Amino acid sequence: MAGTKKIKDITEAELLKMPEKDYMNEVQLEFFRKRLQQMEAELRQNADETTEHLRETVIVPDPADRATIEEEHALELRTRDRERKLLKKVQQALARVQSGDYGYCEETGDPIGIPRLLARPTATLSLEAQQRRELKQKMYGD
Repeated sequence: MAGTKKIKDITEAELLKMPEKDYMNEVQLEFFRKRLQQMEAELRQNADETTEHLRETVIVPDPADRATIEEEHALELRTRDRERKLLKKVQQALARVQSGDYGYCEETGDPIGIPRLLARPTATLSLEAQQRRELKQKMYGD
């Protein structure tokens, strides 16, 4: 692809139709960079909303209502903790886009593949490497 051509927004369908020789070209990298940046913004917004929600102190005299509110807060905090971990993976993926390593398996160096990256933009392993890792974990534990 010529460097002078402006990178346009493409759809997932157009991305999937691209030939293998175009794997992780400028257009594809830009597509995933934008997707990762959008994920990062959403995760940060959720964290801000949680912070605001938890700051709202409501004094409830009924112990059952208080327990319900505390359980909701605990669930929200667990969700945000998972999102915090995902945010770290998103930031690492953005760094890989920047360095040119995005889309390639960190174990084998093989392409991860567009369908897998569309499903999981933070993937660092090809499907085969991920399956081997999961099999090892199942057989030997963590």
